Amino acid sequence: MKFTINCDCTPEEARAFFGLPDFQPMQEAVLADMQAKMQKNMAAMEPENFMKMWTPQGAASGMQAFSDLQRTIWEQMMGIADQSAAAGETSEGKKAKAK
Repeated sequence: MKFTINCDCTPEEARAFFGLPDFQPMQEAVLADMQAKMQKNMAAMEPENFMKMWTPQGAASGMQAFSDLQRTIWEQMMGIADQSAAAGETSEGKKAKAK
């Protein structure tokens, strides 16, 4: 035997029917507390403060280190581009001489 029961109720009504606790007031209190803490710490979300936390020497040295890293990456990329351009010229030169 098979039977189906359809119940049209809200989640709050279902929790009350099954005797489950209502966590809504506690959830609202926790969220309000979290929101207050986040608003209090919004000053720490500025990039300069992050750099001070992440680099031992502070923001000035951190920015210099980041700038150096960018320069190094850029130089490597340009070196690879120069090498591939030079390789393309030599292969084109060989093709031209072969004709």
